[in-house]
Amino acid sequence: MAAYTNTVMLADTTNIDGFTGLSVPAGFTATMADLVGVYTEAYLCNLLKYDLVTNWASLNAIYKLMFSEYVARAIAIEAIKYDLNSYTTRIEAEDLINVHAWRMNVIEEILREASHQDFLGA
Repeated sequence: MAAYTNTVMLADTTNIDGFTGLSVPAGFTATMADLVGVYTEAYLCNLLKYDLVTNWASLNAIYKLMFSEYVARAIAIEAIKYDLNSYTTRIEAEDLINVHAWRMNVIEEILREASHQDFLGA
């Protein structure tokens, strides 16, 4: 089994911060975000039956944006769920989660319909 590096490759802090909103729980650490991110990357690789992380440089730029968005939204959901009370209202936190989940489902639909040639840069 390959060593776990605990480093998210497809999304960075800037991507994630934009999706968590202003009230992101302080207790949700970078280590926690990395763990969720790595798991989400693995999910995408399995969904597409292609190693996106290792072959990142060979991918189409538009699809790279979608992959990064997907991972950032997954991390944002976990950050929001970590402490719903850090938001103005619980409804605000739940609305953020619902928007992220909806968008992730849309991205998955696009990816399921795409062929390998669509997201490869060649």
